[in-house]
Amino acid sequence: MSIFDRLFRRERPITSSQVIEETQSFSAFTGDAYSNDIFREGVDAIARNAGKLKGSHVIKYRDHDREEGDCKINRLLQVRPNPYMSAYDFIYKLVTRLYLYNNSFAFIDRDQRGNVVGFYPITASHVDLLSDQSGRLFCGFLLRSGRQIVLPYSDIIHLRRFFNDDDILGSDNSAIVPGLELAHTQNEGLVNGIKSGASIRGILKFTQIMSPEKLKAERDAFISDYLEIGNDGGVVATDQKMDYQPIESKPIVLNADQTKAIRDKVFSYLGVTEAIVSSSYTEDQFSAFYESTIEPIATALSQEMSAKIFTEREQAFGNEIIFESGRLQFTSNSTKVNLIAQLVPLGLLTINQALEILNLPGVADGDRRLQALNMIDADQANKYQVGGGEKK
Repeated sequence: MSIFDRLFRRERPITSSQVIEETQSFSAFTGDAYSNDIFREGVDAIARNAGKLKGSHVIKYRDHDREEGDCKINRLLQVRPNPYMSAYDFIYKLVTRLYLYNNSFAFIDRDQRGNVVGFYPITASHVDLLSDQSGRLFCGFLLRSGRQIVLPYSDIIHLRRFFNDDDILGSDNSAIVPGLELAHTQNEGLVNGIKSGASIRGILKFTQIMSPEKLKAERDAFISDYLEIGNDGGVVATDQKMDYQPIESKPIVLNADQTKAIRDKVFSYLGVTEAIVSSSYTEDQFSAFYESTIEPIATALSQEMSAKIFTEREQAFGNEIIFESGRLQFTSNSTKVNLIAQLVPLGLLTINQALEILNLPGVADGDRRLQALNMIDADQANKYQVGGGEKK
């Protein structure tokens, strides 16, 4: 029994008679891109870094002040979105399915009062977009267990890539299919090249007629005497009854540059580099990866969850979901120290914020801001100039 079979033991109050029109449909990519090792490496590198994002419910005010929101929602976003997975697993699966199918769905579970009680990623092999007489949009999911469920689109977190051809769904991964086929051919070529080296190595021709049993016995004896490892001398001795002709087999194998070109093609499509996949990146390389790949995912998650969790009135009062990551955690220690040295004298960091940058625990009374005495308010600067200000 799958997670959704347990979750939807009681049918939702949406009957098939309410849904009258199918607008669009989406099916999972059948090319099984995840079985390709290069594609899986790239997707895993993105998903495991995106899984570090921290989701929070915050309330922002017009004066730019911000405070923490509902602690229950924060616990769901940061610790346990549902009984079956951690927050890291939840984001990892959403991002993985996003890059595999360019569409990723999650269900927002609510209690009878409308309060959010869980988030569940949806693993569906087919999705139909439906609408009712009033124009409301629904999603009909065909689960892997064979069960079909229909859920309001307003309760679905929907992430998408290559959002171009369709009004709601992201485009498929057909553009990278030739690259995946090339990578598959490369792997098959390596296997066949190894096998060909251990296949037919020569022709043993006998000058007299023999029965099939006698031919097989003579062949086995020849292999045992001369072609196995025990033949240390490497010399074959034959008489007139047989003639041995060796066959030189040269399997075609891609060189290192061609192999790298195939990997780069797939990684470029995913928006990741070899250095990120192998975790050998520099500070600048990770910064570029974060800004180009991870940050868009964080932005999409923040905007989609804010719109689906809160009503328009709640959003108008500053309620929103934000996903962010301590980007400074991935910088070098020298960069962290220099940053703290520059920002603390200006009063831009508290003591605990500086300790967090250094991956150290906070201290009591560490929310104070320290500032150098030679820093003054810009509005009072003229009073400190020579000859400036009123004379008393």
